[in-house]
Amino acid sequence: MVEFRKGFESLTLIPSGGGCFEIKAGNELLFSKLKEDRFPEAEEVKELIRAKL
Repeated sequence: MVEFRKGFESLTLIPSGGGCFEIKAGNELLFSKLKEDRFPEAEEVKELIRAKL
């Protein structure tokens, strides 16, 4: 996430349960493990973030 430090106002990690893993930008859901039935690859996460900056 160091490469994105100038693009973020803040970054918050929120613990959850029940197999939930989501990536959001504001209120917009970018990725949901529950919907995709998998965890995202690291490069996939970076691309999702780049698309929002």
